[in-house]
Amino acid sequence: MRIGHGYDVHLFAEGRRLVLGGVEIPCEKGLLGHSDADVLLHAVMDALLGAAGLGDIGKHFPDSDEQYKDISSLALLDKTVKLIEQSGFSVENIDCTVVMLAPKIAPYTEEMKNNIASHCHIMPQQVNIKATTEEGAGLGEAAAGAHAVCLLNGGGTLFGALFT
Repeated sequence: MRIGHGYDVHLFAEGRRLVLGGVEIPCEKGLLGHSDADVLLHAVMDALLGAAGLGDIGKHFPDSDEQYKDISSLALLDKTVKLIEQSGFSVENIDCTVVMLAPKIAPYTEEMKNNIASHCHIMPQQVNIKATTEEGAGLGEAAAGAHAVCLLNGGGTLFGALFT
């Protein structure tokens, strides 16, 4: 078993879509970023890559590479899951927290869970999404962030490799 943690934050900006968990949410502003700036999926990908010891999304999908300009983070999640599966891991569960003042995401969390589960080859019951506003003490109105933790199965261990 391997545990990973991911965190991401993006600023709100005019003229951008707000995409969280692969779901477009009606909002006057979206998140600024090279891709679709989906902070939730970026945190999930960093958690998965970290648990597998494969670095972070910046290493695999750098914002200096034009092929990732405005790309859907669901497509990046597919590539991430392929990387971890090629390393002998499978996803056991994912727990996420979205941090932002508005809009409320409760009406969209089931679709987000289904997206994440489908792309990670797990059941929706293995994904949890919650939200907090931090009562205005954290990111404020200008940004949105997300934390994710995951548990991976497989991959073997260095200890086991030394003694087999």
